Amino acid sequence: MKLGFIGTGKIASSVITGICSSKISFKKIFISQRNKSIANKLKKKFKKIIIAKDNQDLVNNCSWVFLSVTPLVGEKIIKNLKFRSNQTIISFISTITLPQLKKAIKVKAKIVRAIPLPFISLKKGPVPICPANKDVKIFFNKIGTTIEIKDEKLSINFWTTSGIMASFYELLRVMTDWLIKKGVKRNNAQRYITSLFLALSEDAVANSNINLKYLVKDSQTPNGLNEQGVKELMKAGFYKKLEKTLNSIHKRLDK
Repeated sequence: MKLGFIGTGKIASSVITGICSSKISFKKIFISQRNKSIANKLKKKFKKIIIAKDNQDLVNNCSWVFLSVTPLVGEKIIKNLKFRSNQTIISFISTITLPQLKKAIKVKAKIVRAIPLPFISLKKGPVPICPANKDVKIFFNKIGTTIEIKDEKLSINFWTTSGIMASFYELLRVMTDWLIKKGVKRNNAQRYITSLFLALSEDAVANSNINLKYLVKDSQTPNGLNEQGVKELMKAGFYKKLEKTLNSIHKRLDK
C-alpha cells in the first residue's frame, strides 16, 4: 500500500510520524512540497518518504490519499486533481463536507472524513471518522482510537470540540506562568502543570464509564480549595463562555 499526503502541516506530519512508528504495513509515503521545510525533515527522518513532483504525481502513485490542507487551499486544488475510483481518500479538512468532496473529486472513490490531532504522533488519542469504513477504522486503530460516526451532522460536533485544543494549552500556559511569577522555576512549573493535567486526564479516562459530574463532585471537599475554584469560575461565567465558544465554532462548521 502506498500512502500520499497532500499538505505537510502539523496534522499531516503528526499522522506520518505515528504511521512510521507503528505496525502499519506500507510500501512508501508520498508527500507534497507544500511546506518544503517539514517535507525535507520528514524525508530525512523516515526512509520510506518520497517527496512528490506535484499533487497529481502524488495522486497517481498512491492507493490512499490524505487531504491535509486548509479549506481555502482544498477548494482550489481538489477539483483539478484526477482521482481513481479504486482509491481511498481521507480528508482532514474541517469545513469541506462529504457532498462537497464527492462533487470536487468526481469519481466514485471511497471518501472518509477524519479528525486526527497532533498527539497522533505519539499513537494516542481519538480519531473520529465519517462515514464508517472498516479499513480506515483498522488503520487509525493502529495509531489511535477510531470512533466511527455514521451521520456527518453528528461528526461536526467532534470537529467543534477539537477546536478547543489550543485553549487547553493556553490554560496550561497561564497556570505555568502564574507559578513562575510566584518564584517557581520554569522547568519545575511546567513539569508540574503538565504532569498534573496528564494524571487528571488519565483518571477521567479510567472512569469514563461514569458521568463526569461525579468526578467534579468527588474532587471537592466542603469549603475546600477545589470547591472554591469551581464555584468562582462558575460565578465568573467561565464555563458558560466555553459553551458559547463551542456553539460559535459549531455554527461556523454547520453550513
